[in-house]
Amino acid sequence: MATLVVMRGLLPWHCHRITLARGFFCLQPPLGHHQQTASGRHPNLDLQSLRAIHQCSVLCAGHNKWSKVKNVKGPKDTIRSQIFMKLVMMIRVAVKEGGSNPELNPQLASLVEQCRSKNMPKATIEAAIKGAEKVKAGSSCTYEARGPGGSMLLIEVLTDNNTRTHQHIKHLVQKHGGMLCDGARHSFERKGVVVAAREGVSTERALELAIEAGAEDVQETQDEEERPLLQFICEASQMQDVRSALEALGLVTQSAALEYVACNHTLLLQEHLEAASRLLDSLNDNPDVVRVWDNIRVGD
Repeated sequence: MATLVVMRGLLPWHCHRITLARGFFCLQPPLGHHQQTASGRHPNLDLQSLRAIHQCSVLCAGHNKWSKVKNVKGPKDTIRSQIFMKLVMMIRVAVKEGGSNPELNPQLASLVEQCRSKNMPKATIEAAIKGAEKVKAGSSCTYEARGPGGSMLLIEVLTDNNTRTHQHIKHLVQKHGGMLCDGARHSFERKGVVVAAREGVSTERALELAIEAGAEDVQETQDEEERPLLQFICEASQMQDVRSALEALGLVTQSAALEYVACNHTLLLQEHLEAASRLLDSLNDNPDVVRVWDNIRVGD
């Protein structure tokens, strides 16, 4: 089995989170990672320089566990209704920013794909787009917040009353041990995210696909019905190229969109995870909240 040899100690030796790093790919495993020749090189290594993938089982498992913790809870019909409501709100934002023609509005086109992947009826999608042109435009903004355990949140809202919404969001965050603050945005980067069903795709194959398609990172996650998904992370400008490459490699993608992706993570223990889950539930139940991004990872 191939081994990743990390350059200059940038990454720990034993790590299994799916992510990409610059390093050397070792075609033959070392006899021991402390064994070196007099020249300082490991013996019996055939090294090739490339953009290698770095895995971290703890963080990857944490990502999955946190996905389950923060998923919307309740009866299937309730979950479906809430997801549809949020997608309609996102369509309103997209139409407001880029117009109602999906062919000329990539953000709207991506949302239409997401609606279809959630089995939203075509008539509902069309009604949402037409309705977005007629309803009062409102204003969209993103609040920055510090959550339980020092976690960071970005809260996107769409509202016709900024003062009311600001007060409600501030109250919810403070009620669950957090506060609105500047600086949370620095824990995130705007990236392209290509989503695909993971069915039939092993971890090893996911890593290969990410490298071949030019993605920076691939993450294992789940949708609201706990179906396994793969998220391929890339530069925003390369999103469509990465998606096309993945499909050319035989992977069926579900959607591609620009998202805030955490670049600095906060590890939370159980006590803070429960508080964070309650906070996210409360925020997602707020009718003005479109979506919430967090930088949470599950600690030991």
